[in-house]
Amino acid sequence: MKVKVLSRNPDDYVRETKLDIQRVPRNYDPKLHPFEVTREYTRALNATKLERVFAKPFLASLDGHRDGVNCMAKHTKSLSTMLSGSCDGEVKVWNLTKHECVRTLQAHEGFVRGMVVRFCGTSFFTVGDDKTIKQWKMETPVGVCCGLDHHRKDGVFATCGQQVDIWDEQRSSPIRSFTWGVDSFSAVRFNPVETELLGSCASDRSIVLYDMREATPLKKVIMTMRSNTLCWNPMEAYYFTCANEDYNLYTYDMRYLDKPVKVHMDHVSAVLDVDFSPTGKEFVSASFDKTIRIFPKDGGHSREVYHTKRMQHVICVKWSPDNKYILSGSDEMNIRLWKANAAEKLGVLAPREREAANYSQKLKEKFRHHPQIRRIAHHRHLPKSIHHQTKELRIMKEARRRKERNVRKHSKPGTVPVVSEKEKHVITVVQ
Repeated sequence: MKVKVLSRNPDDYVRETKLDIQRVPRNYDPKLHPFEVTREYTRALNATKLERVFAKPFLASLDGHRDGVNCMAKHTKSLSTMLSGSCDGEVKVWNLTKHECVRTLQAHEGFVRGMVVRFCGTSFFTVGDDKTIKQWKMETPVGVCCGLDHHRKDGVFATCGQQVDIWDEQRSSPIRSFTWGVDSFSAVRFNPVETELLGSCASDRSIVLYDMREATPLKKVIMTMRSNTLCWNPMEAYYFTCANEDYNLYTYDMRYLDKPVKVHMDHVSAVLDVDFSPTGKEFVSASFDKTIRIFPKDGGHSREVYHTKRMQHVICVKWSPDNKYILSGSDEMNIRLWKANAAEKLGVLAPREREAANYSQKLKEKFRHHPQIRRIAHHRHLPKSIHHQTKELRIMKEARRRKERNVRKHSKPGTVPVVSEKEKHVITVVQ
């Protein structure tokens, strides 16, 4: 005769202390859980609603400038240090942890057009309307030139104005100059991966690419409207995104400039600045329509829009190197600090809290295509003016489409070709 004896290990069901949570045995057999998908959908819906409830991205406002903030620069070694330059020639060094200004300099007469921190973080450079380039010591952790950027590894920086100049820090004259029949340049940026490459935006609506090892520019793409600035993807060397006057942003592959890889739409006025996240998966844009938007690098529409009642035209924007915060500088003399993920909880998370957040995130991804969850997750409250402008632009675009269809319908077959949205905005590529 066989006798079956129950044998249990007390460690599997007995708590070590009364403060521990009760251990509940679970059988994961799907036959025993017929309503699992229904429960998960309800949890996903609640998690999506709670995300919108807790979406409070605005953190702080840095007051102190006496004129509009025209440019900003991130410190290359310190996460808590940021520099800003205003339209009255004043430069301020900010401590983001304490939300206070630690240093103020009267750097230039007139606008501060550009600024950048040296790769080692010991000094920074500024250019202004007084036709001078100045190098300043970073005492705390921390023609007319219109743009400025520093090489990622060497003591070399680039400026742009009537031409693009490459400077050595030890010399008072440029070591190389690039021109291509253009009146002026508005922005210049070094590639963070292929450090010898750089790009610039010109007044003839073109984007020009250079290689410092070459004597002449590489090639340029001419668009229908002017680009204000560009930013290279920090993870993918060949891709860059430019902010255009036609309310859109365009991501290009520098090897194939015939048409952009992606057109990013949503702004209702000129886009003035753009900056990538350190991961290269998203970028943030600043616009004349008084909002900033966050776009996925391969998404045509923004996932997030930030605005306040007092914020005016946003001139410059930066994404912090730790991928958690966004800084924006606007016309009404304020610098604002935002969360990159609006609903993210700041501070230290307990293990159970982190697990719950990860579980909710996975549920939201699993059910993101369900109509109700998609509607709640995508809804954003917009100012009335932007809402009306968006509706007006949509009507205008549909009218143009309808006109094209009618012209094509009443023309000889093949005489009116179908032009994609990507190809509409590129005039030609010059090499």
